[in-house]
Amino acid sequence: MEKFTIKVENRLATIEAEAVQWTAPEFEKAVLEGKPKVAVFDCDGTLWRGDSGSGFMTWSLEQGVVSRSASDWMDERYRAYQAGQVGEEAICGEMVQVYAGLRDQELRAAAETYAHKFVPGRIFVEMAALVAEMQKAGTEIWAVSSTNRWVVAAGLRAFGIPEERVLAAEVAVCDGVITSELVDVPTGEGKAVALKRVGLSAPDAVFGNSLHDLAMLKLGRRAYPVNPSPALQKVAAQLGWGCFRPATAEADTTTVHGE
Repeated sequence: MEKFTIKVENRLATIEAEAVQWTAPEFEKAVLEGKPKVAVFDCDGTLWRGDSGSGFMTWSLEQGVVSRSASDWMDERYRAYQAGQVGEEAICGEMVQVYAGLRDQELRAAAETYAHKFVPGRIFVEMAALVAEMQKAGTEIWAVSSTNRWVVAAGLRAFGIPEERVLAAEVAVCDGVITSELVDVPTGEGKAVALKRVGLSAPDAVFGNSLHDLAMLKLGRRAYPVNPSPALQKVAAQLGWGCFRPATAEADTTTVHGE
């Protein structure tokens, strides 16, 4: 009897650890019925597949956008990050600082080229449709990302999200030249801090895919984990949040930053 009881308890624990999984129609209905006035989205893994930050970094280094010495330094730092020797916030900042010395217009042009070639085919169709419906309903859309702001802003043009509503990793620009002075690196708690800084202390709806989005998900009146990492899905179950996994996410084999 004792063994049976233990098995039942283990089964109940497993059931409790599973977050509710919405279908696309259920997800869209849940979001739109909430009539959000302000909504906030993470980008990589939430609006599109993969990691545009590391993708752009690799592409730009291959294209010779930065010097060979800067390229070698960044490659070494990223390998250290993958080995767990460099933290998330540090690497996200360095992936923007590596472009110090370039003119702002040069990096903008490179980001536009990359986004035009690589982002459209990775967009989650269901998320693009949802954003469009929300915009039709008058929802103010913001995006928060730890990825290079130039790249994120370029990729978000496909969603009609203006650059002034993009909070992402960036460095200061002086006289048209990119510096190494960090302005912001919104990741983890930093995402919630960035939102509060622009007056969004309690957005109506927040969407994210990893534990790096947890602080801002908790900030929202309603939280919507999208394509959640295993770690975020576990937290979502504990907090009673429903989750949505876009059908197109099944093709995603690109690793995103951490959990």
